[in-house]
Amino acid sequence: MSGSQEGESMSQATTDGNQAGQSCTILVVDDDEAMRMLLVDALQESGCRVIESKSGNDALNVLKAVVPNVIVTDLKMPDGGFSYLRQLQERVPGCPVVVMTAYGDSQSKAKALECGAQGYFEKPLRMHDLKAWICQMCFLNPCGNLPL
Repeated sequence: MSGSQEGESMSQATTDGNQAGQSCTILVVDDDEAMRMLLVDALQESGCRVIESKSGNDALNVLKAVVPNVIVTDLKMPDGGFSYLRQLQERVPGCPVVVMTAYGDSQSKAKALECGAQGYFEKPLRMHDLKAWICQMCFLNPCGNLPL
């Protein structure tokens, strides 16, 4: 995996040789490095361009330069939570957001959807289901672009 710094953030744009014009750009946000890398690897294997971030504030900074097709984000992490979901929707209103959390319950799911998330997955993830959801969203929302 190749990486490059995004400003002063710890985000990395990872492309593994994908060509410019790649059809789907995914922002993966999770403070758990092992989970983040699992998602990055799985999505890259599917042909996606992946940008990774380790906190809510870091992700919001990334969105100043990039508009992804889909945002896959943890909920319980530094600078995360429901207000962070609202900020994502304000920053990139047309971009689908899927929440993944190890602390899921029906109230959290309802609140996440109310705050703008279009998808909700509980950890441990069923990677096949998450990838299918992302693929569908990329097809329906071809809004991603390369960094400015």
